[in-house]
Amino acid sequence: MPRGLLRGLLIAVGAFNALSAVGGGIGLLTPGSMGLPTSIIDGSIFTSYLWPAIILIVVIGGTQAIATIAEVRRRPAAPFLAAVAGLGMLIWIFVELAILGGYSVLHGIYFATGTLQLILTLGLLDVLPGAVRPARPDR
Repeated sequence: MPRGLLRGLLIAVGAFNALSAVGGGIGLLTPGSMGLPTSIIDGSIFTSYLWPAIILIVVIGGTQAIATIAEVRRRPAAPFLAAVAGLGMLIWIFVELAILGGYSVLHGIYFATGTLQLILTLGLLDVLPGAVRPARPDR
């Protein structure tokens, strides 16, 4: 797959994840807007959606935004940041599933986008098994 396509997909997935995390966090901060009763988090360490919303916006949305901006600007650390953001998304989903004890199609979607980020990052780093590497002109 051409590097430009990998980069474009990585930017698109990161932007989608960042916007979704911020939107979801804002939704959690707006009582009743997402149709989630607080009884869903009964028995967890949270008594309201305030801290989950802050974590979703700042940690998940923030790492996604930073990784996406770094890739757009072609920063050397961009692949590392994308991997951190993708792994952060996966951890968020695992923890959310553990706390809620139930599954939503959104869990599957965001697990897939986090996994896709990691796969695209491996592609950009040329470490995927069977990846076709372009011939180097100096050889």
